[in-house]
Amino acid sequence: MAGLRLKAFSTPLLDPFDLELEPGECITLSGPSGSGKSRLLRAIADLDPHGGEAWCDDTAQHNVSGPAWRRKVGLLPAESAWWSEQVSDHFTRLDKTALAHLNLPTKSTEWQVNRLSSGERQRLALLRLLSGQPQVLLLDEPTANLDKGNIDLAETLIEEWRKTHDTAVLWVTHDPDQQRRVGSHSLVIRNRGLVSAWN
Repeated sequence: MAGLRLKAFSTPLLDPFDLELEPGECITLSGPSGSGKSRLLRAIADLDPHGGEAWCDDTAQHNVSGPAWRRKVGLLPAESAWWSEQVSDHFTRLDKTALAHLNLPTKSTEWQVNRLSSGERQRLALLRLLSGQPQVLLLDEPTANLDKGNIDLAETLIEEWRKTHDTAVLWVTHDPDQQRRVGSHSLVIRNRGLVSAWN
């Protein structure tokens, strides 16, 4: 079991703060546009500059390479990168039953990336992230391009994954209803700091 611990962590838009996510815990994060939510997730994933230190379980970020860290702490950006023409080229392993969980046909792995809708890309990017089995999930508005039915499916899949694998989740969302559905606690960026969004 592994959680995420940040100590005196800072980014160019956030003053130093401490944060702990327990294994299996989901915390949501919101804040005004440009306040630094996405940059924070990228910093935790060791893709952007930051101060302080991060630990996944007992592993300190500075003690492992960036790729090794991101195998432990997986980031789902708002706009995922696709570097090959066919969907299947982006997966090293995929349980085909997982596709059905997100209302995707089995043959979708044979599709060309350029024919995917924004919602299909978002759902497939989520499955690609989970296929690597990271111990921590950093989710940047993972349901922003989905309709109500597919939002429900994605939330259910992430919740089941979190509980089954005891995965810690930091989930960026602007939707107050979603914050209460998926998170045990909610934080908001305010005045260069993280404060509780709930009284």
